[in-house]
Amino acid sequence: MSTMENHVSDSKWFNVQSVPQSHAFSIEDRPGNDPIPACKTIPIIDLANLKTSERIDTLQQIIKAGEEFGFFQVINHGLPNDVMNGAMEVLKELFDMPAGEVCKEADTDGWVYMGSTSHDINGVHLWRDNIKHQCHPLELCMQFWPQKPSRYREVVASYIVEIRTLSSRILELICEGLGLEKGHLEAMSQVQFLTASNYPPCPNPGLTLGLLKHVDHSLITILFQGDTEGLQVLKDGHWIGVDLVPEAFVVNIGSQIEIISNGKLKSAEHRVVTNPNSARTTIATFINPLPHCIIEPAKCLVNESNPPLYNSMSFQEFVDASKAFGPHTDALQNGVFHFLKK
Repeated sequence: MSTMENHVSDSKWFNVQSVPQSHAFSIEDRPGNDPIPACKTIPIIDLANLKTSERIDTLQQIIKAGEEFGFFQVINHGLPNDVMNGAMEVLKELFDMPAGEVCKEADTDGWVYMGSTSHDINGVHLWRDNIKHQCHPLELCMQFWPQKPSRYREVVASYIVEIRTLSSRILELICEGLGLEKGHLEAMSQVQFLTASNYPPCPNPGLTLGLLKHVDHSLITILFQGDTEGLQVLKDGHWIGVDLVPEAFVVNIGSQIEIISNGKLKSAEHRVVTNPNSARTTIATFINPLPHCIIEPAKCLVNESNPPLYNSMSFQEFVDASKAFGPHTDALQNGVFHFLKK
């Protein structure tokens, strides 16, 4: 076996027969080889019957999922299959492009591309390729999105429009379930950015990770995980796999809603493991507060017997503070987020 055959270069994972040291995480961080089966108990929420007598039950399911898991999945969500599948297809096309071509355009247009040796966490690289770009305001941002594949902007813009509609519905259901004023979360939210990842097949998934454990500092994150499993959630000190539900979206409670709910809903740590046989492409959209919004426990949820657990801070101040803790996601979780706690 030649050196080239075992080399992982930016977006080039051809014929990688073992995990290079550059991609092998420490024993504390690596997932190991013990199997973690997909969990069948993470709630699957049906959004088809929200105008019927089942609405109250749906609200209770969402709140319970946020309390117990910090995650749930939604089906019958209203996104057309052609929009979902079109976005997935065009992103797979982008990841199949030569790395040099992708990097050249990213450097020119300002969207972010991270190949397999671009993201360094304590000297170790993630087993993934990744792109990230802003989505708000959509009409302005899409002018700076990838120009290749040629249909990328049109297809992904259609996807973002539909995600915005879905995120509004989910935020309103969370509002109603928590007893917040109608529109409380929707008024402060925007689909701030999209990040898509390609996780190539890995010869030894026990050594490396597609994404290190972290929490999302969003209101909610909406993930389309395609047709391959890999997402894991930390619950009660143990990792559980997120089941693959066809045509569903995974919804992740972000730290901002944990703060607003005064700790009632949880933002769970999660990670991405790799697969020895199949590549995995995912699309995550982050629904964040507007920069000037003050993030604090909702006043209707606090009283003398249930005092606020977090201090107030604008979302922009939160983002700025998080940068001081560096790129390691654990630092964000253990740093700025807990800095807010009283």
